Amino acid sequence: MTDLSPAARVVLDAANYAFDRAGTTRQGLAAALRAAADQVVPEEPEGGMAPRWIRQSIRRQFLAIAAELKTSATENQ
Repeated sequence: MTDLSPAARVVLDAANYAFDRAGTTRQGLAAALRAAADQVVPEEPEGGMAPRWIRQSIRRQFLAIAAELKTSATENQ
């Protein structure tokens, strides 16, 4: 298996855990999204909104995890 970054590994492991426990696709996706959010989204103060550059950085991190998982999946077919 292709070596994954720690963030991508956490997301993949969360999804696999949900599926292994006889979870549904929705449960697996929800677990993966929660894990991804935990990896890339900083806590914000109550009622606060991060500046645009921070939101863009968060978006890039989510997309990087998705791209890494997609690349890993196609390499392992």
